[in-house]
Formats: sequence, C-alpha cells, structure tokens
Amino acid sequence: MELYKENQLKIYNSLSKSKEVFKTVTEGRVGMYVCGPTVYSNVHLGNLRTFMSFDMVFRYLLHLGYKVRYVRNITDAGHLESDAEEGEDKIAKKARLEEIEPMEVVQRYTVDFHEVTAKYNFLPPSIEPTATGHIVEQIEMIKEIMDKGLAYEVNGSVYFDVMQYNEEGNNYGILSGRNVEDAIHNTRALDGQSEKKNPQDFALWKRADERHIMRWPSPWSDGFPGWHLECSVMSSKYLGEQIDIHGGGMDLKFPHHECEIAQSHACSGVQPVNYWMHANMLLLNGQKMSKSTGNSILPDEILSGDNTILSKAFGAGVVRFFAMQAHYRSILDFSNDALLASEKGYHKLMEALSILQQLKTSKESSFDVLAWKQKCYDAMNDDFNTPILIAHLFEAVKFINQVKDDKGTITQKDLELLSTTLNAFVYDILGLINDAKDQGSDKLDGVVELLIKLRKEARDNKDWALSDQIRDELAELGIQLKDGREGTTFSVN
Repeated sequence: MELYKENQLKIYNSLSKSKEVFKTVTEGRVGMYVCGPTVYSNVHLGNLRTFMSFDMVFRYLLHLGYKVRYVRNITDAGHLESDAEEGEDKIAKKARLEEIEPMEVVQRYTVDFHEVTAKYNFLPPSIEPTATGHIVEQIEMIKEIMDKGLAYEVNGSVYFDVMQYNEEGNNYGILSGRNVEDAIHNTRALDGQSEKKNPQDFALWKRADERHIMRWPSPWSDGFPGWHLECSVMSSKYLGEQIDIHGGGMDLKFPHHECEIAQSHACSGVQPVNYWMHANMLLLNGQKMSKSTGNSILPDEILSGDNTILSKAFGAGVVRFFAMQAHYRSILDFSNDALLASEKGYHKLMEALSILQQLKTSKESSFDVLAWKQKCYDAMNDDFNTPILIAHLFEAVKFINQVKDDKGTITQKDLELLSTTLNAFVYDILGLINDAKDQGSDKLDGVVELLIKLRKEARDNKDWALSDQIRDELAELGIQLKDGREGTTFSVN
C-alpha cells in the first residue's frame, strides 16, 4: 500500500499555513518527533488527546508503507520557566511536597503515562528519550550557540539572544507569526528577567539556587537546562538536523516551538522541521479543564466510571472513537452527552464488523466498494481527516446492514475487499478497540436503568428495605449506584 509514491498525502503545515504535498527527506522513510509529557502528575485528558492524534498519524504512515522513526520524549527535568511565578520547577515542587526524590516523582508518573497509553491502545514510539539522559548533549549545543555569538552568560545562566538572531537575517516568530515587538509586549515577568539583554531572550541554562533540587555541573554553573533545549537536542540526535514532522499541542507553538526553531537553526543553518503539526485543545462541558475548579477528569476515571462528570464508565474504544470524530486541529468538547452519542455510533460500527463474514454473497454488488475505498484514503490523505473518514465508514455500515436484510448484494471479491479495508481503517489506523466488556452493554444499561426506576418508586413509597436491597444486590454484582441532585447514575467495576 505504498501510496506515498504517488505524493497524495497533504499535511497542514503550521509554518506555511497551508496544506502541502508530503515529501520525505529519504523516499519511504519518515522521522517524526512529538513533544511528550512532563511527568510530575497523572497524564491530563487534553494531553492524551494530543498524543492520540499523533498515534493516529503514526499508524497511518505505517499503513501507507513508510518506515517511520517516531520519537516522543519524556520531560523528566523540571524547568524554572515552566512554573516561573512560584520560582520552582514542577517536578521538584512535587518532590518537596511529598518528601520524596524527584526521580521517584518521575518514575511514578512515567509508569502512569505508559499504563494509560497502553489502556487506550497507543503504539509505543520508536524511541522515548528523556531530558535527563541528554544533559551532556544539551550543554554541547549551548556551547555551539555561544560560539556562533547568539547566546550570552550572566551570573552562571545562559540566554539565547533573540535580537542578535534577528539582526543576522533570521526570523524569530516565523512559526507563530509574532514579531519581536509583540514578544516584548507579551513577555511575562520571569525569574532572571533583569539579567537578560532583552525581555524576549530565553534561557538555555539556568543557575540553580538553593531551592532547586535537580542540578547538574556545567561550564557556567551548577544548574539545569532551559525548557526548550531538550527537544532541539533529542530531535536532532535521533532524526537529524532537518526532520520531516514535528508535532505537539497547539499551546506549544509559542514560545516552545518558536524557540526550538531558533536554537536548532542557530546551530545547523537550516530550518529544522519540514512540517509542523499542532493538535488543538480539549474542552470539558464547554469549559477549559481545570483541577482547581473541579472541571477535570482523568483518563482512568473514564474507564472506571469513578467521577462526577460522566453518568457511567466508558471503554477506551468509545473514547478513541469520540476523539477521532473531530479533526486533530479542531477544538473538541468532551461531555457525557457527547460520549453517549459516540458510544451508540461505536457499537453500530462494531456490530457491522461482527456480521461481515456472515453476509451472503451474490454475483453482483449493489455498492461500489473500490470507489468507497478510494474515498476513505482521500479523506486520510487530506491532512488526516478522520471525521470524513468515519462518515465514509458509516456508508459501509449502512450497506452491510442492507445486505444482511436482503436489501443489497455483494460479490465474494468485494466482500473480501470491504472486510480488509474496513478492518484496516478501524483497527490499524484509528486504533479502535473492540472491548469485550462493551458487548451487550446497551442491554445491560437498559436493565440497570429499569432497576434504578423501580428503586426510585420504592423510595417515593418510603419502602426503604426494597430500595436498599436493589442497591446492595447491584453492588454485589459490581454495579455501584450514585445518588445525586440530578438523579441516580451507575458505574460498573
């Protein structure tokens, strides 16, 4: 399935703001780098959506026949600039509060990240390097930038000189479209701001004060690398000076990716990335996710149903299907109603797949399977347009049901092509899971809802014994009832 030779795959390139035909540096090989998690807490649902989007991209490139080296880093060194208002990096802060070593924090949440991504059926990346494993290379890159006259040292800290970089004919702001004046106007009051020549300069190395637990020796001070440096180092080490695809969340476009471009270009003299891709944010009930306001939910809480947001537990396959119904560059609103609607569509799709091999074949087909297959590829080749792809998949679902009900016909050859193509897009590319626990869940939901209704009638009639009996016997079966102001919901353990 080497469609790349036909140059059909078009990607929206954030650098050029247009869809361009994807061309690899070396035919048939793709290098893709995605900014991974900072492991100081459980992986956020919004982060999971970003990584899920690039898991889909990875899967599709593999399906097309590319040899893909997918690098996704682990940020296991806290950075002062990422939590500047408090003057303490996030990993060290967590370690201090829990009275444990920073690397215990890193280990705990790296393991959590891997467990969550496995539950949601992510393919592991080809390489998963860590920031702390590349301190030597980061120091060497700083030396190279300083030798080029594009960085300076002040009191043991080293800063990238943005004004000098631009004066030499470069363009800090090429990705985000911001000019230097805007950067100055919007610069926060970061720690060490007074040390900088210019407000928009960013740290390559920071001298550690007595509060900073994580520190390393360098030619300038005992300190730690700047946040942006690690990705420039690791992407170039494993993928070369100019890589095919660099991905991350939309919030990383500025300043993180902008600074990456400046650092890497300062060293190599070439644009470091051919295609910048950014996944958009995930809302929860129309609002920005926030732990402080309670408007948040963890990926594991979706699977268990142990939360106050959803009416019940949902399988990982349903969540992936929900995410793929929106384009990766679109804002996606996560809610109970949205998941319930996605669950219905997910079950229709899985049911159609389950009856494929039971279909009777005929001498003719009433559905053009070959044309349908091409439409599926056209959708994915148009900047990985999964919502359009899913619409085409449901054209096939409708046809499958027609054949089942003797309202359509299909030849044996077309049935084999339909089955192969449908399974490839559903399982290999979208990464959906046919969860065994989801089978028959609609009927189970109906039975439990009926018991909840009977229990409510018992409570209205002050028949507390019957009400408690229904609750307790459901609990013994692993079905927990939760009474709230809006009624009773349930979760299955």
